[in-house]
Amino acid sequence: MKSTELRILFAGTPEFAAAHLQALIDAGLNIVGVYTQPDRPAGRGHKLAMSAVKQLAQQHALPVYQPEKLRSAEAQQELAALKPDLMVVVAYGLILPQAVLDIPRLGCINSHASLLPRWRGAAPIQRAIEAGDSQSGVTVMQMEAGLDTGPMLLKVTTPISPADTGGSLHDRLAELGPPAVLQAIDGLAAGSLMAEVQDDALATYAHKLNKQAAAIDWQRSATELDCLIRAFNPWPLAHAGLDGKPLKIWAAQAAEGKGQPGEVLKCSKEGLLVACGEQALLLTRLQLPGGKPLAFSDLYNARRDQFAPGLLLSNGL
Repeated sequence: MKSTELRILFAGTPEFAAAHLQALIDAGLNIVGVYTQPDRPAGRGHKLAMSAVKQLAQQHALPVYQPEKLRSAEAQQELAALKPDLMVVVAYGLILPQAVLDIPRLGCINSHASLLPRWRGAAPIQRAIEAGDSQSGVTVMQMEAGLDTGPMLLKVTTPISPADTGGSLHDRLAELGPPAVLQAIDGLAAGSLMAEVQDDALATYAHKLNKQAAAIDWQRSATELDCLIRAFNPWPLAHAGLDGKPLKIWAAQAAEGKGQPGEVLKCSKEGLLVACGEQALLLTRLQLPGGKPLAFSDLYNARRDQFAPGLLLSNGL
């Protein structure tokens, strides 16, 4: 059977998922329905906003379904009525119960932004950088009831460079994932794919992101904090404390230096040098409350009175 003959359901919500949906559309696949999360309040006005996937689906006149959950008999009957051969799930954000996983003839496959079984869970991209991993990638897997535990169909890898941020790695994986999914669909349609069972002993969990996870603790080593700052750029952004207010840190690098953790050792056009539990961090791009992200050289020129050697930055608030 050809992949273009399959009746495919797509389920996803953010930009990462929309990149995959675009690839399926461009490949001429038969998408019989698109599932995405309900519209949510967003922005300062808290107006209801459509997901990236819904916007793309509407541009291509694809039918959109937005159930709050998939556990109700009504939602499951609606999905089954579409008679899918395969369901492609990418960062959907809703749990698929076993009853839904059993509906498509070829099951449900998922494009997950990690090299499984490492980094199962909600934030694999950021957690890989935070942990100092040397590589990341995308795993296309056959879904089962457990969280990212299903058999792996194929993987693509990419190195994590010392300059990578959560944003840059996200964008790169959003380019690698769609071709891998298309390859997996072709293999499933032809019956040529061999699944590999995950080794649970190697599994790690990528906890969901929140602002507290991005709080700087100056007792940690400069190397660890460098990874944390890059991982949580552009969100939720690493932050320390300055005069009782949050100081957001967009960019930094480990450097030589010694002092009390949090102590400003030097101010220069190169950056703000701050002592850590081991070595020091050179903070190069910062954001004060109510301000814009600025290179430290520009910030220092405008706010020289706020920064001086001996100043003590507190941990993230």
